[in-house]
Amino acid sequence: MTQQKGAPLVEMKDISISFGGIKAVDKVSIDLYPGEVVGLLGHNGAGKSTLIKCLSGAYGMDSGEIFINGEKAEIRNPRDARSYNIETIYQTLALADNLDAASNLFLGRELVSRAGFVDDARMEAETRKIMARLNPNFRKFNAPVSSLSGGQRQSVAIARAVYFNAKILIMDEPTAALGPQETQMVAELIQELKSQGLGIFLIEHDIHAVMNLCDRASVMKNGELVGTVNVNEVTDEDILGMIILGKKPAGKA
Repeated sequence: MTQQKGAPLVEMKDISISFGGIKAVDKVSIDLYPGEVVGLLGHNGAGKSTLIKCLSGAYGMDSGEIFINGEKAEIRNPRDARSYNIETIYQTLALADNLDAASNLFLGRELVSRAGFVDDARMEAETRKIMARLNPNFRKFNAPVSSLSGGQRQSVAIARAVYFNAKILIMDEPTAALGPQETQMVAELIQELKSQGLGIFLIEHDIHAVMNLCDRASVMKNGELVGTVNVNEVTDEDILGMIILGKKPAGKA
């Protein structure tokens, strides 16, 4: 379990956002510490993705405040979020299938030589360096990412975020549609990121994934926060009760 000392990496305080008069998120507060994974759970429409899109800059919140490293942050768009070292890895991964790992890693941020040409050799060398740290078994550096397995594609997306200095990572169901081996690979990647001090928000439907990967779990229902619990102090049934009934387990108030 993470030692929660000092200022949180992220504090979202009293966040509210409405669409067409319907409150999608209603006064929700959550936080995240360095080297910690916090799972966000809830039925479709519970508000978890909407809440986290306020942090990623995809949505503007109606009210509330976001603090990064104890200082108030102004996040109006994804570029603002990146300036606070927040990176998002969506379920679709947003990779260019026809390009190799290095071209994807530097997509839109290509390294160029002094003569002004794209420096493929340097980009591949940098990609090999970051992959050695994240996924030492990665070998297919020159293959288009369309030929990679789900877990390998996930490592390319994570490598891109980490290379560009992410400190706060938002991951949207990173193990969805992956087999057991691939899921294990992503779990190892997450452990590696934790050991490097990153904080990770994990949007998940799968309670087992949350129990295996997360330090804490925050459950939302109907736009409100049911509560946040330490994963090692609750059971799968406790979390399921929070999702379905909207109640914290007894003794966890």
